[in-house]
Amino acid sequence: MPRLSSGYGACVLSRVAEEPVMQIAEVMTPGPICCTPDTSVAEAARLMWEADCGVLPVVNGRTLTGVVTDRDLFIALATRDLRASELTVGSVARAMPVTCTPRDDVQQAMGKMKTHRVRRLPVVDKDGTLVGIVSMNDLLLTIAPESATGGKVVDTLQTISEHHLPVPAARAAAV
Repeated sequence: MPRLSSGYGACVLSRVAEEPVMQIAEVMTPGPICCTPDTSVAEAARLMWEADCGVLPVVNGRTLTGVVTDRDLFIALATRDLRASELTVGSVARAMPVTCTPRDDVQQAMGKMKTHRVRRLPVVDKDGTLVGIVSMNDLLLTIAPESATGGKVVDTLQTISEHHLPVPAARAAAV
C-alpha cells in the first residue's frame, strides 16, 4: 500500500483507485478579496466587479463570518426599498457558510458543494482564519476532464445547477 502524505498542499494517493488526489491548497485561490459586515452593498458590488468574482467572504479581521454573493446583493436590492449605499453586507450575507480546509481533498470539497448546492467554498485554517476560496471554476480549469475526478466535477456541477423550483410552464413549453 502506498504511503499517504499529510503535507500541506501535497498530492496524496487514493487508497482505493491509486489515483493522485489533489488537495484544496493546490486548486484554491489564495487571499481572496473580502469585505466586512459594515461594507455597503454598493461597495461590495464594486469589489466584485473589479475582481471579476461573484462572491465575497465576509470577515471580522481575518476570521470568516459569512459570505455574500452577487445574487444575494441583487435579491436584496430588488426586494428592499433602499439604495445600495444604504444597505450593508451584514444585512444580506449568509452567516456560517459551508467551508473546507487547505488539506481537504478535492473529493471532500465537491461532496460539500454537491450536498449544500453551492459553487464556492471559503477555505479556512484550523482557527477559522480565511486563507482562500475554491470554486467550481477552479476545479473545472484544474482537473483533467478524462480523469475519474473530472467526471465527478461534472456530476457535482450538474447537481448544483439543478432547478430548485419547477421550471415555469411557458419556458418548459418553449424547450
